[in-house]
Amino acid sequence: MGTAQPELTLAECLAVAVAAIACGFDLRTRRIPNALTFGAAGAGLVFHAVIQGPSGAVSSLGGCLLGAGLFFPLFALGGMGAGDVKLVGALGAWLGPGQAVWVVLSSAIAGGVLGLVYALAIGYARTAITNVLALLAYWRTVGLRPAPELTLANQRVPRFPYALPIAVGTIFTVWFR
Repeated sequence: MGTAQPELTLAECLAVAVAAIACGFDLRTRRIPNALTFGAAGAGLVFHAVIQGPSGAVSSLGGCLLGAGLFFPLFALGGMGAGDVKLVGALGAWLGPGQAVWVVLSSAIAGGVLGLVYALAIGYARTAITNVLALLAYWRTVGLRPAPELTLANQRVPRFPYALPIAVGTIFTVWFR
């Protein structure tokens, strides 16, 4: 007999809901509203402070900062939107530091797979591979800094709704915790 999957906690269910709502916004508009990310982060912090006291608040804050901090370098290099970083921070506030790390790792894997599927679907795969190679050469030459022609600010580059892999990573994390 196999072991039964433990029931999800209220915090995990709310984190999945936040990820799903963000995914809906990102798929429609390619933006994740600050009201959602900051509101969810604040609600997670308050929730854990009320339920678990000061240690819950500290854990929630740690999850928020760790989640956002792990994705921040991608934003700083121009490869990810700020909404994605804030979303992972908000999810970390609900899930805590340990699960925030797993959300980031599983989101990165899901992002690679879904990004490849997306690039193939829109006929951008060859250009994407060329851009990755150009970016690596740029970094080797000038150091780890944004390549202006290869950042999200460049309107010729298709914008991938990264809330989708973040939602997949969140679901994976809470399901297999």
